[in-house]
Amino acid sequence: MVERRPFLGFMSHLVLLLGVAVVAFPVYITFVASTHTAEAIVQTPMPLLPGDQFWTNYVTALRGSDSGPASTAPVGRMMWVSLVSALVIAFGKIAISLLSAYAIVYFRFPFRMLFFWAIFVTLMLPVEVRIGPTYQIVSDLGMLNSYAGLTIPLIASATATFLFRQFFMTVPDELAEAARMDGAGPLRFFLDVLLPLSSTSIAALFVIQFIYGWNQYLWPLLVTTREDMYPVVIGIKRMISGGDAANEWNIIMATAMLAMIPPALVVMLMQKWFVKGLVDTEK
Repeated sequence: MVERRPFLGFMSHLVLLLGVAVVAFPVYITFVASTHTAEAIVQTPMPLLPGDQFWTNYVTALRGSDSGPASTAPVGRMMWVSLVSALVIAFGKIAISLLSAYAIVYFRFPFRMLFFWAIFVTLMLPVEVRIGPTYQIVSDLGMLNSYAGLTIPLIASATATFLFRQFFMTVPDELAEAARMDGAGPLRFFLDVLLPLSSTSIAALFVIQFIYGWNQYLWPLLVTTREDMYPVVIGIKRMISGGDAANEWNIIMATAMLAMIPPALVVMLMQKWFVKGLVDTEK
């Protein structure tokens, strides 16, 4: 029986509320700034209540602005680039990691563990170490300012391969033997047995990898020079050109709010699968 302690309950809720306030207050300020004019935002003190420019600012951000010294590309186009990149990176990482982990666990071939450790060792190499050679290869192949250049160098994942390998090793050997006795080949066993068992892990990894792809900054900063290929994260940076007076902060804040929507929706819609994939121990 769990003893009820009102004071500890009150303190735990207070700490949670303070944590929510710390996280939510900057988002609220961003939303308020996105509903005012640029002149109202730079005033001191800045308004703390929403203004009357909500629709104007968001429509201007989505369609693009014809004025301003910085980037005026439509945010709708930027969000489309980010969405395509995030989906390709997420599905690409999951597909490659599933197949590589399946091959390492269920196939016997020379230097099998050597290949696995070669994949695993890449976890010790930060992106900055290999970003120069990767950029050179992408440039030589003519993939700058393209979806292929934004996504292909990022779809390999040693972490996902390791996680799927560890999961496949917990699958009872009796399932493989039963599938073999029923006449199922390697591909049938993979599609009909392993994939359904891996659904929660796939969902959890999809959420993580989608947010990873959506929030990419360093790599798109190098491989994109045209406004029509800017992801939304790069677009926000390109909108900031100088001092406060030179920037349309209301449009920038509206863009920032729009950029938060897709990853937030993915987390909320897949929260059940995400949590289950991380904590479920039933295999």
